[in-house]
Order: sequence, then structure tokens, then C-alpha cells
Amino acid sequence: MAQIPNRPYMSTDTLRTPPKKLSDDQLIDSTRKRLENKKDSVIYTSKFIKVTNEHLLNDSTQVFPLDTGLNNFENYSPLYQPKHPYIGLGNLGLAARPLLFEPQKSIGFDVGEHFLDQYMLNPQDITYYRSKVAYTNLSYVAGGLTEQVFRGTHTQNIKPNLNIGADFNTIGSKGFYTRQNVSDINAALFGWYESKNKRYNLLANITFNNMKTPENGSVVNDNIFTPTTTISDPLNATVRLNSSRDYQRNSGLYIKQFYYLGRIDTIKQKGAAKILPTQRVAYTFYYNTRSYSFSQNESDTYKVFPDYFFSPTLSRDSLSLKHLQNDFSYSFYLRGKPTSFVKNELKLDLGVTSDIYHYSQFINDSLQAYTNLTNQLRKVQNATIQNIKLHAALSYRFSDRISLEGDLQQIAEGYNFGDYLYDAKLTLAGGDKAGKIILGAYAQNNKAPLLYSNWISNHYIYLNTGINNQKINNLSFNYINNKLQLDLKAEYFLINGYQYFAALSSGGNDAAPAQLSSPLNLLKISVGKSITWRHLHFEDYLVYQKSDYQNTIRTPQVYNYANLYVTKLLFNVLNTTLGVNVRYNTSYVAPSYAVGIGQFYNGPNVTFSSYPLITPYVKATLYRTNLLVQYDYANQGLFSDGFYTVNRYPMQSRLLKIGVSWSFYN
Repeated sequence: MAQIPNRPYMSTDTLRTPPKKLSDDQLIDSTRKRLENKKDSVIYTSKFIKVTNEHLLNDSTQVFPLDTGLNNFENYSPLYQPKHPYIGLGNLGLAARPLLFEPQKSIGFDVGEHFLDQYMLNPQDITYYRSKVAYTNLSYVAGGLTEQVFRGTHTQNIKPNLNIGADFNTIGSKGFYTRQNVSDINAALFGWYESKNKRYNLLANITFNNMKTPENGSVVNDNIFTPTTTISDPLNATVRLNSSRDYQRNSGLYIKQFYYLGRIDTIKQKGAAKILPTQRVAYTFYYNTRSYSFSQNESDTYKVFPDYFFSPTLSRDSLSLKHLQNDFSYSFYLRGKPTSFVKNELKLDLGVTSDIYHYSQFINDSLQAYTNLTNQLRKVQNATIQNIKLHAALSYRFSDRISLEGDLQQIAEGYNFGDYLYDAKLTLAGGDKAGKIILGAYAQNNKAPLLYSNWISNHYIYLNTGINNQKINNLSFNYINNKLQLDLKAEYFLINGYQYFAALSSGGNDAAPAQLSSPLNLLKISVGKSITWRHLHFEDYLVYQKSDYQNTIRTPQVYNYANLYVTKLLFNVLNTTLGVNVRYNTSYVAPSYAVGIGQFYNGPNVTFSSYPLITPYVKATLYRTNLLVQYDYANQGLFSDGFYTVNRYPMQSRLLKIGVSWSFYN
């Protein structure tokens, strides 16, 4: 007779003969058999999946539960993260840069082309898993053919201590205007191995990025959002370029190994144990190839480019870069016997990094092509450079209330000799009610990127520009109170030798590297606050930033993101969120965009009106599926018919989007 799942075995035998009395051993065998027969009825959920990343594994071996909830599902786009908004050319996948002042906190060799960085998948972005069951997540968000985003992840443990997986992401967007059809692909294979004695860990991944981005030079009509000039069919609007495109490829092999020496301490946490070493040696190997290319096969009828040096109609500008990195480090930890929280711990990290770069740059020389009766690329640069970086980190945790951290990075030899980044942080915690204060400071000195000092292309040549190092000094105060759901941060920046791009002639398109001769001062204050009352939730993130060179950095003084939503369980199965978010920033002098080098530069002094962007949405969870319906820029036509963030490039129109995210455990 079949057994009813999850219920005690009940017999319907009506015989009055009493059942045979079983011995203790027979009772144990019977119980074991029933438990084994129940294995097929186990329902696998996200609690069987644990996640981590390279940053979390830097000090110890720790994993956290997988988050499959609805949090931030509506902000799937890398361009519209609430705390890190971007401006750009009008569509997901096109060139973009941060709206707020966010200096790059890194040192070493830099090509200088970052206009597609926000779409890249880097080795440090990989999530690693510890899974008792195969896990797959598929996510798809689409606004018809205008915008389509797909993300997929599959992972499983092929052994209890070995996990492998793969990521695959695509952006395939037709866009809102002529020639905005984007095709971006990211893919990764990854694995995490941990020895049975918990001393050895290996992280490995192979990443691949392929970006194909059209350059339309902007719509010919520079003022389309007026009643007399509104474009009836944006997808057929006349644009300045019809056969120009950017290509970027970025592929790499990344392997990181670390081994724990001496005593190993273990802290039991909810769901998993945290492994703490007392000594650790680590080695990282990274090999990466990157290519940047721009192609043009048309006349510059609308004067998008300032001039040409090799051909008026044909550009084949490219740069290939190979990067080999080896990093060795040693870590030492001195601590008392750990309990639920490590107290009185001293940590010291020492390491050295060797970076070898080889780059080659090519152009299409029409004179050479005519002489040889063929279109031949000419190599105009070919160099190998090397950097040796010394790095050290020191931290001391007095208790669960006070900790001090310091990070030192210095280029000791090579192309970027003299670059440094010194970073320090002091944390003072006063409990749940009082919150905690984080005091931070850093000093950074970095050489100008290659694009600023040594660049040869058909429309832009920069040689011996005289751009010196840029130095940044930063002080910060951060107050966080989880009980009050408050995050307050104040930052002060002092920048000497600020590096940027600007037009050589007033209002021209002849973008060139520039450097501010006077110190730049900037104050940035941000406040994040959440309020919850029963099922009603309100989140707000407000930023104020003020500089004595506001027209040089070209960012708004005020930015605000507000999100109001209500949560409700419908029909006892559907966790539903109904909300609306609003984004707003004050007016600012808009930057221009230089096609061919991917730089946002200070061109004509144009200031556009600014209005709130309102997006209502509904999202819900049904078993293992998350659903999303949202209407981006629903208020188009209420305050204005459209808006700009970059000179000449109209931004997105309103768009209904539908998204779904499936999770499978099998």
C-alpha cells in the first residue's frame, strides 16, 4: 500500500490480530528504511545554495545564503543603479559615463577607453557557489525589440569540495533612434576547489566579452523635443553617421590559489562555518587580451570629426593589448581564541605584483594603400612595458566596536613608476541603537592614461601632450545606523592636475586631453534613508555635490532617487510589490561625445532642462519565479517630450518592459 507523503504510515488492516512485536534492531532498520524511501520527496530550495566571491575570501573562507528575492529587480540595468547612475547616448549598451563624480580609484597602466566598462564582465565580478544541488537561474527583461537583456547562470558541485559553473549574458537592443542596435555578449566559466582539510583553495575563471556598438554621431536635428520639431518616426530619423562602429573584445584566464599555514580557527555561523587562517600564502595568475577598434566607411558630411590625418572616408583604428600578471602575497594573523566574533586581531598582508603589457596600434593609411594598391593597415605603435607593484595591508581589530585598516600600493619600478594609492579607514561602532562611524582617507597619484599622452588614429593624434600626474586627496565621514535605516556620508576631494578632455576651440568638436592648472575642490554629501510602516516602504537616496570648477567636471549639484512601494501576499502564494520610483537631478552643463575615441569631453556650453523621471512597476514572486512589469519614463509628455544628458544625443522614450527570472534546483 502506498504511503501518503509527509504523513505517518497508517494501515487500513481490519484484522484484530495484534501486530508482531519488533525488536529494537528491527525498529531501527524499519525507521532507516522509511527515511531512505523519503529521499525522493525532498524539495530543493535556495537554502541548499551558498555563495561567495573573491573579495569575501580575501581574509577567510566564508559563504552566505543565496538571495533569490525581488530586491532591486526593477533596477536590472547597469546604467540606472540607484546609487551609481550613468549618462549616455540614449540606450542600454551605448557609451556611458557616471552622472555623479566618481574618480577611478586605481593605479598602474591604463589605456583610457572606459566608455563601455559598465557592460564588461571581469574576473573579480564572478560569484562562486557551494551547492548541494544543481542550480540554474535564467533572467530575461525586454521592452519589445527596443531593449532586451538576458542573463543565465548554471552551477553545481561535481564533488563536495569542487564546484563549477558558467555565466552567459547578452544585451541585444534595437534602440529608440536610428543605428542604436547593440550586440553585447559576456560569458564566463568558473570553478572553486577547496581541499578536504580546508587549507587549500583555488578560484579559476575564464571570461569573454564581445561588444559591438554602432556610432550614429547623434540625430541631425539637435532640438527634437519641441512641438514643431518632434520626430514622428525616431527609428528612421536622419543621423550623422550611417556606417561607423566600435568593437571591443576582452578575454582572460584568471587563477588564484591560497594555502593556509599553521593553526586554523573556525567560527560557526548560521548556515555555514567561517574558516580563519593564522598564516596564508597566495598566488594569482592572470592573462588578458583586449582589443579596441573603431571603423568608419563613409564621408563625414555633418562634420562629426574635427579633421582627418590619413583618409577622409575610411578609418580602421585599432589597439590590441596583452597583459600578463603574477601576484605573490603573504598574510599573517595574530588573534585570541575566536568566539562568535573575532576580537583583538592583528592582520598583516605583504605582496608584490608583476604586470607586463604589450600593445600595438594600427591605422589605415590611404597613401600607403594607394601606393601598394591595397587597403593595408599600418602599425604606428608597438611597445612592451612593465610595472612592479608593492602592496601591503595592515589592520587591527580592537573589539567588535573599534577597528583600523590601512592599504598601501606603490609602483616601485616600470612605466608607471611613482604611482601610489594609500588608503586608511577607522571604524567606531556603538551598538545597534547608536550605529557606527567610519572615518576614511586616501591619497592617490597616477600617471595619465595612454590615450592622453601617446595616441595615433585617423581623426585624433595626441603625442607629447604634457599631461602630468593627477593627485587626489580624499577625506570621508560615514555614519550608518541599521536600526534607523540611515546611511549618511560626507566626502571632500582635493585634486591637483585634474585630467579631462576639452575642445581646443570654443564650442568646437576638436576634443583633446586637458589638465586643470589649479587645485579642484569638491564636497560630496549623500544620504540614504528607508522608512517602513506595515506593508508600506519608502527608500530615498539624495546626493549633493559642489565644486569650485562645476563647469569642468560637468555633473549636477543635486541627484535624488526615491522609491515608494507596498508589499502584499496575494492568494497565499504570490509575494507582490507595487511601487513607483522617481529619479531627478538638477541641470548641469552637458558634456559632448567624441566618436572614435569614446571620450566625453567639455564642448559647447549647453545646459538642458531637467525634470523627474517616473517609473511605476509591479514585481512578484511565484514559487521559484520572479516577475516584473514596469513602465520606464511613464511621465513623458507631462513635463517635456524628452530629455538629454549628453549634448546632441536624445535619451530614451517611455517604454513598457516585462521581465522574468526563473530559478531551478535539480
